[in-house]
Amino acid sequence: MTTVADDPRIQLAHDFLGAVEVVPDLLLPLRVVRVVDAGGRHFVAKQHAEQDRYARELHAYRTWGTHLNGHAPTLVGRHDATRTILMTALAGNRADTVAPGSPEEELAHHEAGHVLGALHRATSMPRGGAVGVVLAQRLQGWIDQAVQADLINTAERNLLNHHAAVLDNSLMDSAVCHLDYQPRNWLVGDAFGICDFEHMRLDARIRDFARLEFRRWQAAPHLRTAFLDGYGRPLNGSERHLLESFGAIEAATALVKGHKENALTLSAHGRTVLSRLT
Repeated sequence: MTTVADDPRIQLAHDFLGAVEVVPDLLLPLRVVRVVDAGGRHFVAKQHAEQDRYARELHAYRTWGTHLNGHAPTLVGRHDATRTILMTALAGNRADTVAPGSPEEELAHHEAGHVLGALHRATSMPRGGAVGVVLAQRLQGWIDQAVQADLINTAERNLLNHHAAVLDNSLMDSAVCHLDYQPRNWLVGDAFGICDFEHMRLDARIRDFARLEFRRWQAAPHLRTAFLDGYGRPLNGSERHLLESFGAIEAATALVKGHKENALTLSAHGRTVLSRLT
């Protein structure tokens, strides 16, 4: 274990905790570091490259963390100039390291549904059309970028435009959403925890299921069943159709980002999701 005096994350930890040591953790993103204080307590420090994501994550921890009833890290400190936050570290292992097909995987999805359901119920808002209009505009922006980069053909463009029109004309209920809700951001062990709140905001409630639907559940529908059982209610017909239109956002986003970042796996995912849309 080493100390890094000129790292803004370590400096923030030092300011709030005193002397700390860095604990290597290969599963953490490069911008996140785990530290331990003199009392053996573990914390996580994270530096954002973008101001809006820093502000969004800070707001999430300060405003909505109370609705997660101990399932989320606690904000310890921040440094606005370096866009750095310090949080308690949750115990447990990342849920994407659990063996596929195991009872532990199914339990993780059940617990994830339970925790997300509590957040959604605590922050729910009445159905309306405003969020659909915003999401339609966002999808249209991704479609335009995909067309400019010659990533989709005419039929695919028409299909995505159809889903943009569906969103534009849909009434949907809203809630505070995590928007990257998938096993890599869940921690399992003696308790269940979630992390990474940089995308969290008020959005269409069903959209919080999109990454799970198109990255996990279609290949393992029993996980969808376990999740929704924990969540407390199944999806009705209109919600299932709406989820497909959120899949259009997933597909277009993955195609464009995969192309820009030369990320072949992400591009392939976008192509797969696009092929499944009707």
